[in-house]
Amino acid sequence: MLHDHMNKAELISYLSEKVGVTKKQAEDMVEAFVEVVTDTLKTGGEVTIAGFGTFMAKTRKGRTGVNPQNTSQKIEIPSVTVPKFKAGKGLKDALKRIQLTPPIPAAPPAQPQM
Repeated sequence: MLHDHMNKAELISYLSEKVGVTKKQAEDMVEAFVEVVTDTLKTGGEVTIAGFGTFMAKTRKGRTGVNPQNTSQKIEIPSVTVPKFKAGKGLKDALKRIQLTPPIPAAPPAQPQM
């Protein structure tokens, strides 16, 4: 069953059922995927899954910021490398087709009987 939020354990369980493998095999697949993507990004590469998207690492430039503990003091924020995901056309198109159902309005409060 799909949820509005899926954690790692739920993903593993869903993959196990969907693909017809044991939960341990599904867990190994998820772990391997995460490891491959992480290792590739650490070396400056990208992982592209056609129709789904691209995982990449981007360097965010350093900048001058404000010290939250002393707002009159300026601090230098160093540049940092961050992960980024760019959705592919197939994923974007699939999300465009979603028709979100409006919430069911609450029933009016019951009138007290006299």
